[in-house]
Amino acid sequence: MSSGLFGIEHSNRTVTDHWGKNCFNSSYPTATACYMLEHNIPAVYIKLAHVNGKLGIVADEIPISQVFNSGAKSSNELFFSFESVFEPYQRYSFDAIDGIDLVIKDLEGRFLSPIEVKLTVLPDNSTCEKEENEWGSEIVIRSATTSYCALGMFDAVKDHSRHVREIFEDACSSIQMWDNDFEVSHKMHELYNSINSFQSEYYQHQKPLLMQTIWKTHGKSPLLADQAFDIIVWSDYAFSRLFIDGSNDRASKMSRPMRATARLARCLWELSRSGIIRVNDIYRQMAFGNQTDKEFSVNGLKWKRYVISDRTTTPILPSTVVNEIIENGYIQRLSPERRFDQTLYFTIQR
Repeated sequence: MSSGLFGIEHSNRTVTDHWGKNCFNSSYPTATACYMLEHNIPAVYIKLAHVNGKLGIVADEIPISQVFNSGAKSSNELFFSFESVFEPYQRYSFDAIDGIDLVIKDLEGRFLSPIEVKLTVLPDNSTCEKEENEWGSEIVIRSATTSYCALGMFDAVKDHSRHVREIFEDACSSIQMWDNDFEVSHKMHELYNSINSFQSEYYQHQKPLLMQTIWKTHGKSPLLADQAFDIIVWSDYAFSRLFIDGSNDRASKMSRPMRATARLARCLWELSRSGIIRVNDIYRQMAFGNQTDKEFSVNGLKWKRYVISDRTTTPILPSTVVNEIIENGYIQRLSPERRFDQTLYFTIQR
């Protein structure tokens, strides 16, 4: 393990990079996924399905090989390109698309999978006082993630463009100014219904988008639980429900979930018409007074409504797995920020 992390032998990061503050939070989850790949341990898979005749979220399991789209390859046969552009999606945008946290390639340079990576603690502040089986984890989403969500959805159904256009045409063609808060907010019900129709028709084309590694502690304590680590993988369709489901509420102005939903509908509609869009222009134009880099956030209470799995109560990997994922002597390379509350806590505990 030249990187000091399990399975990451080929990467665009140096050994030093992996242990930096801004890189470790995506390098460690990737190494955890490599460990699960090599030991044939599936991840939890949050996906969209028809439940009792209507769309709903279900928890299943998915092999890491399917998340990586890597077939029978082992981790040492893969290249991990962090904070990179998934170039196959560039064909759908006139302007340069943003990078995503992790792009999986084979050693011949073929692009396999784009993945957004999160490393989040369980429980968060909104659920830490609840019963353990009700604990949840907070996630903060960037605009780049929702743009990859839209591009990936279209890529999977591009051969059905005519039908996709028919689904969105009535709701989208009547909007004259997509940057007008009043006009778009008053069309949200139609946009919401169009996306629901699209997903009901094409949910079997969903694929992994977001890989969330959770680390569980003893309540609000910073100490790891005995069963401490697991990976929750969100399909692009299930991930989109985090904002779509909150976009149909009546509101006097555009909320973040409404904005993300309107952007998704517009991207899918325009892609179905011409096969290529100016994705960055769409996201900049449709800011509606909110900062453009942060799309939305979901606290543990809302997260738990979607992630119904016993593995949030008992994660599949023990805390001791750290000794297998991180090579001996490498943890000392970490240089965490010093915070007074943290220093005070550990000083008192001694």
